[in-house]
Amino acid sequence: MTRAGKRKIASGERIRALVVDDSVIIRRLVTHALGEDPAVQVVGSAANGVIALKMIPLLNPDVVTLDIEMPEMDGLETLRQIRKLYPDLIVIMFSTLSERGAAITIEALSLGANDYVTKVANAGSLDQSMAKLRGELVPKFKQFFSLESDSAAGVAPKPFVAARPSPLGVRAVSNRQSRACEAVAIGVSTGGPNALAQLVPMFPADFRQPIFIVQHMPPIFTRLLAERLQSLTKLRVREAAEGMLVEESNIYIAPGDYHMMVARKGTALVIKLNQAEPENSCRPAVDVLFRSVAEVYGGSVMGVILTGMGQDGLRGIERLRAVGSYIVAQDEASSVVWGMPGAVVNAGLADSVVDLKCVVPEIRRHL
Repeated sequence: MTRAGKRKIASGERIRALVVDDSVIIRRLVTHALGEDPAVQVVGSAANGVIALKMIPLLNPDVVTLDIEMPEMDGLETLRQIRKLYPDLIVIMFSTLSERGAAITIEALSLGANDYVTKVANAGSLDQSMAKLRGELVPKFKQFFSLESDSAAGVAPKPFVAARPSPLGVRAVSNRQSRACEAVAIGVSTGGPNALAQLVPMFPADFRQPIFIVQHMPPIFTRLLAERLQSLTKLRVREAAEGMLVEESNIYIAPGDYHMMVARKGTALVIKLNQAEPENSCRPAVDVLFRSVAEVYGGSVMGVILTGMGQDGLRGIERLRAVGSYIVAQDEASSVVWGMPGAVVNAGLADSVVDLKCVVPEIRRHL
């Protein structure tokens, strides 16, 4: 899996894309959608993995979009070959909102795909289809690159100057003491399934605090993610449902297309779901979860922000800090995309900035 440290695209140059799909219609749709963005250039297209592997050394793309179902060589086998031959090449999978599509996408992410998009369905006219596809795909491209034209047009982000690292790889950036921890809330996006697959097994079987996770994923995907994580831990992993009782030693995954909150019901705590407007273009949104746990647990909930594009979670972290919560952010080196944790760190809201493998030890250190 390619790690953070955005690749620089010089001024006047564009992100070079290779589109791989057995459908002529999809290839044309993707080519037109990407071609309308001045930062992207489609340098070629291929009908299957065999052709794509021959074209990569000739075209030198920065990104490959890869369909799953193709003749001769399907998407998963093509991905395996790309990872062997071109380990740093960005690969974005094209998936479908189906049981099979979701399962294969989860597998593709575990094999090293950088991200995925779901194919446009029932989007209306061709123009609407292209607009929807462009709105999803172009940001997925740009999250992995630093465009010099963007840097020149805006204000440079506040640089993060790390404190001296400890032997454990934990950068302490504040001297605040954490309160007794009653729960853990985690927000994650791009790179999340693999990050969670590494993180969740590190929680011991006797970890009592409930863990709430928002991973940006559509319906079906979140259930399959929960099932995958369950196979890796002795804790109970559940896709959250309305009214579900919050219990010790349980991990709750926000379901796709629903915001997840925690609320009091008498002396108990329960899961609440809603389909209110997306926040930060996301549903589920990390901010929604973080606000709710701040209200219910106060400073006794620990906030954790992991790899992901954008800034979802930043406002929620502000709320958690205001009530006294301890905040852990994943560091740039171990993140696939340092957008969400980077926003928190650069805002001065993280108490510690840690390598992914140090997140659970840091949580346990503050129990």
